[in-house]
Amino acid sequence: MILAHAAAAFAHVPATLGMFFQEDGGAAAGGFSVLSMLKSMGWIDLVVVGLLFIMSIWSLAVMIDRALYFSAAKSQSREFAPKVAGALKDGRLDEAIKVADRSKKSHLAEVVTAGLQEFRSYGSGGAISDEQIESSKRALERSEAIVHAKLKRGLGSLATIGSTAPFIGLFGTVVGILHAFQQIATQKTSGIGAVAGGISEALVTTAFGLLVAIPAVMAFNYFTNKVESFDVEMDNSSSELVDYFIKQSQR
Repeated sequence: MILAHAAAAFAHVPATLGMFFQEDGGAAAGGFSVLSMLKSMGWIDLVVVGLLFIMSIWSLAVMIDRALYFSAAKSQSREFAPKVAGALKDGRLDEAIKVADRSKKSHLAEVVTAGLQEFRSYGSGGAISDEQIESSKRALERSEAIVHAKLKRGLGSLATIGSTAPFIGLFGTVVGILHAFQQIATQKTSGIGAVAGGISEALVTTAFGLLVAIPAVMAFNYFTNKVESFDVEMDNSSSELVDYFIKQSQR
């Protein structure tokens, strides 16, 4: 699962952050403290850091939401498929619809239910017409489009965060470096030591931007692949249901 991979990949972060967030004693020992850097940042850099923090929280919320939603859809669909197949095999259309109604989070159940309800709306008596089959097919297609949109909910924000976070961090870095060189001009000092502190503070925003963007891009690619696999499952289920209707009409 994506959450397990993310936990393993960032298992070292707490220890690293522990070093970063040491007070001035850590800086005196030759290291640096993010807290001290934040205190010395300008308001533009602080706005950038705050924006990146909000984006990281948003992307994490989307990851958790999609992981839970997809897990529930997969587990309920596994239970739903054999039950509805058995009910349709025995010609129990109403029972198949009831089984689908009980699987509220299954992507397959939502699609199949739409097709079955449209098929039943023509009545169970008499011969099955081509119009009835075509109407059921259109209902399946409409339901697939709706479920696809539900599955993709939130993924657009992950793509946006993954693509823009590095540039937002880079913007903060550019502003920080400009501020560092302005200090050189004001203090009329030269040498790398005069700008080293300011540049290191400025680079924090770029690092933070990458830290936000990389998990967002990984999660977006993972969930996009899951949506594509769900689309294939829905297409196959719709096709099998249409074949079922055609076979029923030929009896």
